[in-house]
Amino acid sequence: MVLTLKVISSAINYNDGLLKEEDLREAQKKYRLVKLPSLIEYFGYCLCCGSHFAGPVFEMKDYLEWTEGKGIWAPSDKGLSPSPYGATFRALVQAGISMAVYLCLVPYHPLSRFSEPVYEEWGFWRKLSFQYMSGFTARWKYYFIWSISEASIIISGLGFSGWTESSPPKPKWDRAKNVDIPGVELAKSAVVLPLVWNIQVSTWLRHYVYERLITKGKKPGFFQLLATQTVSAVWHGLYPGYMLFFVQSALMIAGSRVLYRWEQATNMGLVKKALVFINFAYTLLILNYSAVGFLVLSLHESLALYRSVYYVGTILPITLILLGYIIPAKPARSKARKQQ
Repeated sequence: MVLTLKVISSAINYNDGLLKEEDLREAQKKYRLVKLPSLIEYFGYCLCCGSHFAGPVFEMKDYLEWTEGKGIWAPSDKGLSPSPYGATFRALVQAGISMAVYLCLVPYHPLSRFSEPVYEEWGFWRKLSFQYMSGFTARWKYYFIWSISEASIIISGLGFSGWTESSPPKPKWDRAKNVDIPGVELAKSAVVLPLVWNIQVSTWLRHYVYERLITKGKKPGFFQLLATQTVSAVWHGLYPGYMLFFVQSALMIAGSRVLYRWEQATNMGLVKKALVFINFAYTLLILNYSAVGFLVLSLHESLALYRSVYYVGTILPITLILLGYIIPAKPARSKARKQQ
């Protein structure tokens, strides 16, 4: 899966290098390849073993600069190269904690429970809470494998992403970061989930799918979001559960945007806080409801599980999207400026 992204991005970046620079977006200018890499460079990039577990994916231009000691890897007045050991240790500790949490939770929330008669006997709230805990439990195995991969990329030096603006400057190791665990589990809005979950792949999708579907001079809409999520579903595999999950994700994000716009449109402190909490609860509910399709993959089983909780995670986002058209909201700041 990661190799597929590398091959596609290499071809697109080389094609961008043949185009006029003034016609390109910032990301295209940054990663374009004006020279065809050699076979050794290409295979070295594609087969760099540190990212073969489950990512992270990174750009060929960054890989080439790292191998040649150029760009941010060139010697500077801040030092020849920062030590990667502290950041590597933190990633390994995170991996250990993630695996421990997963092993502790998975016996109590096995996916096999969905097909057992006892699940059908439960009431609505217990079914919904079990779906939440199944999604929550499953995420920790991804946290584990991404943390291990992050540690391997960091210790190689490729994970270095520059220096902070603080005094004295400190090294940043964000290039290999694929997940922000508190950011996922405590997300205040579904909109931020692509920024904290499978971060590098989300960045890839934004640069190579989402932004390239936006017509120049126009704002992106639901079509760009749905198309991007559909590409992500196909990339994961041609299983109905993946398709259901990513279509659900597009609806979830669109519904969360409506809540955010309403939040920004009000100056009433209590209402604003209530909308922030509603968006937080909405994100938790819809994310873990949607994750059922991602986990079980089967169309029949996914729909049966969605039906067991009355399709609440599908109806709610669609309702919010429709309400967004009926009750449009303009940011409170814009109103204040107009009054001034």
